[in-house]
Amino acid sequence: MTRTLSTLRRLCLLFLGFFSAGVIAYAAPTYGIAMYGKPALPPDFVSLPYVNKDAPKGGRIVFGERGGFDSLNPYILKGRAPWGIRVHVYESLMGRNWDEPFSLYGLLAESIDVGPNRNWVEFTLRPEAKFSDGTPVTVEDVIWSFKTLAEKGSPRYANAWAKVASARQTGPRSVRFTFNTEDRELPLILGLRPVLKKADWAGRDFAESSLDVPTGSGPYVVDKFEANRFITFRRNPKYWGRNLPFNRGRNNLDEIRYEYFTDSAVIFQAFVGGVTSVYREPSAQKWAEQYNFPAVKSGAIVKSLIPNGRPSGMRGFVFNTRRKIFSDWRVRDALIKAFDFEFINKVINKGRSPRASSYFSNSELGLRPGPARGKVLALLKPFQDSLLPGAINGYSLPKSDGSSRNRRNLRAAAKELRTAGWRVGPDGILHNAAGEAFHFEIMLRSGANEAIANLYADSLRRLGISVTLKSVDNAQYTTRKNAYDFDMMFNIWSLSLSPGNEQVLYWGSKGVHEKGTRNLMGMHQAAADAMIRHMLTSKSREDFIAATRALDRILISGRYVIPFWYNNVSRLAHLKQLKYPDKLPVYGDWLGFLPDVWWWQD
Repeated sequence: MTRTLSTLRRLCLLFLGFFSAGVIAYAAPTYGIAMYGKPALPPDFVSLPYVNKDAPKGGRIVFGERGGFDSLNPYILKGRAPWGIRVHVYESLMGRNWDEPFSLYGLLAESIDVGPNRNWVEFTLRPEAKFSDGTPVTVEDVIWSFKTLAEKGSPRYANAWAKVASARQTGPRSVRFTFNTEDRELPLILGLRPVLKKADWAGRDFAESSLDVPTGSGPYVVDKFEANRFITFRRNPKYWGRNLPFNRGRNNLDEIRYEYFTDSAVIFQAFVGGVTSVYREPSAQKWAEQYNFPAVKSGAIVKSLIPNGRPSGMRGFVFNTRRKIFSDWRVRDALIKAFDFEFINKVINKGRSPRASSYFSNSELGLRPGPARGKVLALLKPFQDSLLPGAINGYSLPKSDGSSRNRRNLRAAAKELRTAGWRVGPDGILHNAAGEAFHFEIMLRSGANEAIANLYADSLRRLGISVTLKSVDNAQYTTRKNAYDFDMMFNIWSLSLSPGNEQVLYWGSKGVHEKGTRNLMGMHQAAADAMIRHMLTSKSREDFIAATRALDRILISGRYVIPFWYNNVSRLAHLKQLKYPDKLPVYGDWLGFLPDVWWWQD
């Protein structure tokens, strides 16, 4: 009888094992996670696919940066912090492979586990994970970091945290976050949150700017700095994660230095003079015509072209629709017609740069020409009464003959302005029914894009529109931008192959009034909010692409931005001793590339 019971118990346990295996297969602790499907790299991967895994250590690189800094906390609205703090000093639980749309692999965390429908995520820290002072990274540090960033940091951290119902320690090195909202991206978003050392902030207000040197767990530490002048990061030879497969071939340079200058022209001259090591050239024309200085001719400076397969994003003059003058879409449409892209592109770039025809150009996520079809149409139809013309039937940017006169488009713009209630008076000035003149200001950062703004202002004057170009310093520019205190300004929205929660900050309706978001245009579209929700809850790549293409249609037909050009290739001029791998990530010259996988070789 005892033997029979024992056998029965073994059979029951065996059955339960098979049963639970099916469940665990879906949500077992694992080495990585992908937004859709499985990570491309196997559990025993040796290195990321776009590194030289045997790259030598040593050397230095010097970047030229515009503006300055007066803070070493990059996670709050107050002050200006060096970009290098967040990418060299701090780390996250997971690290990103930039050769996949969106896949993460363990960094501070040795494993990640998710529940059914990703309604919770659990991370287990590596026992060897340490801050640069030798103290261990703890679950307490993780929970404190995420909570503090959401409550006192930049608004971009609050959105995801609002979807966290609870955060609790589940083991000596494990922490579980349970969600109150369906959002399949949340486990990945939390995996990329920076982990700060809680003890660093004892007795201090996290939200207040300071120049106190932070303690991070990353491969570099702050070495020397002088506010608004320079900052140097030194590779930490005792970095806890130097032997991880994820880090093999990365973080090769001993020193990374950022020098700060007043404007881009000075940065370029510093590069020509040998003060800095590398320069990203945004102008195709300048790249072709002005890189003939002695260091290039001698071979001391190398010109490298780095192609990419990421979305174009959007760069251009953005309308602040919170301003009454830009609240009418017909006015925005007229002003887009008045922007002679073909002529301006010819003057600035010799016509060499393509225009961003939508926010996700250059990728499979971008809208397809013509009317919406299939799943995209099905997603948009419930909102068809609130969508602007072109969202469903198709919208394309106006084109000119490039002759500088732009007569056809200006005539169309004038007609549209009349339809919107604007008339040119005897004085040649455009007025509305209340007699108010059509006047607005274009805010520029320290003269940047001034040539483009002047050419545009000339076109607008032909319509009777008066434009003031206002150049402000970096501090004032940032303050006014965060407060939406502008009529029109230049901005860049960088977009990835896996757009997600950040889209709420870019286009979400809360950003109309909530300060510090990237919804600079003041966009308030229920259809856009719905498409973002679809993107965040899609369980297949196909559904996700459809939702993104639908969002793209809403954005471009909304006439919120006057699109400029984009670069599907990065132009890097650099010292010949600075090398990069032959295999390039799909994102190209992006996060995780320069200086992360570069090395110095004499």
